[in-house]
Amino acid sequence: MVTAVLQRPTLVLNRNWQPVGVATVSRSLVKVWNETARIVDPADFQQYSWDDWALLEPDDDEASIQTQWLRLKVPEVVALTRYDRMPNNVVAFSRRNVFKRDNFTCQYCRCRPGSEELTIDHVLPRAQGGTSSWSNCVLACVECNHRKANRTPERAGMPLLKKPTRPLWNPSYARQGVRLESWSKFVSDAYWNIDLED
Repeated sequence: MVTAVLQRPTLVLNRNWQPVGVATVSRSLVKVWNETARIVDPADFQQYSWDDWALLEPDDDEASIQTQWLRLKVPEVVALTRYDRMPNNVVAFSRRNVFKRDNFTCQYCRCRPGSEELTIDHVLPRAQGGTSSWSNCVLACVECNHRKANRTPERAGMPLLKKPTRPLWNPSYARQGVRLESWSKFVSDAYWNIDLED
């Protein structure tokens, strides 16, 4: 039980309160203990040091960590005290991230049949030297993938909705897309324009 709570996600903000990552509760608490981060209360945006946070009594329905000496509220957001740059996190190329980038939508016909009816299509087919990369892979429904077959979109007469590119990092690409409601106060709605299916 304690291990599961310690593995929950915490949104990490830079010193300017821009989202820069997602960390586990345990990692976030270490940062607060080491004074490289402060806990942010999403309700009123107040910041807490370790000592201040330890004085707060969690409600019965709030996630908490029970130690020998105290019961500690689980933080959902922390702000770094020194880091003010934006990270240059790179979104790894993976099947899951292609689904997120393309918003679970066929890039040829715009349908959203569900993940089980979507496939990864190589814009330039592998038989013609196409690679599995951000710039060459898109989601396609089974029907469009079959219709396009081993041709380019131009030869098949099937234009793409948009040119495939590597997406910019945002918290939706971290920890399998886990997101907490309290994060909406810190993360623009544009970050969440994708459906977080697994």
